[in-house]
Amino acid sequence: MPVPYHDASAFLANLDEDWRRHVETIGPCLLQPKPARAPYEALVRAIAYQQLHAKAGDAILGRLLALLPTQTFPTPAQVLATDVAQLRGCGFSASKIATLQGIAQATLDGVVPDYATARTMEDEALIERLVSLRGVGRWTVEMLLIYSLERPDILPADDFGVREGYRRLKGLAQQSSRKQMVEIGLAWRPYRTVAAWYLWRVPK
Repeated sequence: MPVPYHDASAFLANLDEDWRRHVETIGPCLLQPKPARAPYEALVRAIAYQQLHAKAGDAILGRLLALLPTQTFPTPAQVLATDVAQLRGCGFSASKIATLQGIAQATLDGVVPDYATARTMEDEALIERLVSLRGVGRWTVEMLLIYSLERPDILPADDFGVREGYRRLKGLAQQSSRKQMVEIGLAWRPYRTVAAWYLWRVPK
């Protein structure tokens, strides 16, 4: 088990009986970040999956990669140069296409930082900068922080899976609000990323 996750799992298991039982049932945290994925690429991937099941997102992203084959990932310039009808053919909606084009332009303009710059930025500073882009919400940036930048203390309080997981973990009648989730999550610092990972896995 990776050492950072071992410490986080042990910390969460010591919170109370519900957490102890859940962590023991699930076992080691197997979070698999994709370090060194540039913020631009992470945002484009996140938009492809937004409000869709994983298989649908996989298909849309696969068609985009086939449309714009490169050794790595389609560049911002390539996305901007691609005909809207072709992007529609990949499965992107009109609003998602506008978002993709906005992300690509903002990357060329330096609003979306490169990986090295993003690594130096505080969580909230990066969130504040990127949510200024059309179609990019806090959750999308939080996924970037978790999976690309490997930040250990991110709690996506808007995430349905996190809120539903906590509701089931505690046997509550209804989900906590975003504000309540933020408050509750203070007890999970500095391991809120791993707490979210476990909450995504609370059985139905």
